Amino acid sequence: MPRILIAGCGYVGQATADLFHEAGWTVEGWTCSPESAGVLAGKGYPVYAVDITDRARVNARAGTFDVVIHCASSRGGNADTYRQIYLNGARNLLDRFVGSIIVFTSSTSVYAQTDGSWVTEESETKPTRQTGRTLLETENLVLAHGGIVARLAGIYGPGRSALLSKFLSGEATVDPESDRFINQVHRDDIAAALFFLLDRQPQAKQVYNDAADQPVRRSEWYRWLAERLNRSLPRVGRPSAQRKRGDSNKRVSNAKLRTLGWTPRYPTFADAMGKSVLPSFCQF
Repeated sequence: MPRILIAGCGYVGQATADLFHEAGWTVEGWTCSPESAGVLAGKGYPVYAVDITDRARVNARAGTFDVVIHCASSRGGNADTYRQIYLNGARNLLDRFVGSIIVFTSSTSVYAQTDGSWVTEESETKPTRQTGRTLLETENLVLAHGGIVARLAGIYGPGRSALLSKFLSGEATVDPESDRFINQVHRDDIAAALFFLLDRQPQAKQVYNDAADQPVRRSEWYRWLAERLNRSLPRVGRPSAQRKRGDSNKRVSNAKLRTLGWTPRYPTFADAMGKSVLPSFCQF
């Protein structure tokens, strides 16, 4: 069976590793810390503490892989952290695993459109923030080596939803002057898309948007939650904190993946919230 390395066995990486393992692939996972590796010691595949920013540690690992997925998390870091984890991490993996298919999980934040337009993989990418520019630089490096890039929308799933957490804590706001579109993708749909792309003859130097079918306005998202949970709508006003994914306003198309035959399990946020996300937030 094919051998795959999940370099970044965190929220998305662990679900991805589980899916490939269940399908019979030989899986190895890497995490940044021994503590994280210890938590995953009971998995049916080995997980090792290997910091991909440490070239010596990467080069010291034995083994060869057909596929390497770079899905390490920035852990909320700054621009320098992004450069270390994403760009330098990709360089280390590319140099160590020559001949392997390298897959990089990037972000739809590389699209900086602000007019609410639909964006595809062919749309302009001019991120305004240094973090986004680093992601784009990493994409270009991976593509130049024949790799694959998956641009992920905002990640959510069991136990994780930034918008839901803000709503439940009372921190959510709705800004009528900037009621932008929200693009999200469920964790399990990310794993399924990666498996779909790799469990066939993968196409080199390709970029794929991984997002749900239906972007929604922020106000619509919160209105649905308020009705579902019988709570008041968030207050009207400007958000107090800077948006992590920037101030863009666009609708991300997943048509390229769908045309290949991939279908999301959770095509809309309502599907995911009712079936997967809300039940995992025990107290609401």
